[in-house]
Amino acid sequence: MNTQTHALTDVAAVVGRLLLAAIFLISGFSKLANPAGTIGYIASSGLPLPEVAYAGAVFVEVFLAAALVLGYRTRLVAAGIAGFTLVTAFAFHFNLGDQNQFIHFFKNIAIAGGLLQVIALGGGKFSLDARRTA
Repeated sequence: MNTQTHALTDVAAVVGRLLLAAIFLISGFSKLANPAGTIGYIASSGLPLPEVAYAGAVFVEVFLAAALVLGYRTRLVAAGIAGFTLVTAFAFHFNLGDQNQFIHFFKNIAIAGGLLQVIALGGGKFSLDARRTA
């Protein structure tokens, strides 16, 4: 690869991490702003231990998403977020007869696909991972 291609790849990796993390950060901060409502929603879906699920969701959506932005243990973090995203797709959006839930389900599947790319390619040059191995 030439220098220009390397630079484009490096920028694409960091922008991709930022864009993937954005949806989780927004959702996580929304959950922090309304814990009772979020726990109630989780409970209404029939999942056991809604308080524990809430804490897990906040951890993934705030802390793991922040780690993804920074490129810290990027592959491991992306795997955790991808797993969470697939679980939420099936737990909350698997009513494929409802157009809205159909869209949310496949949005989650697509996001998991993007995270698999991060697992495959890593955090890139502009990541804490790159600094740790330099």
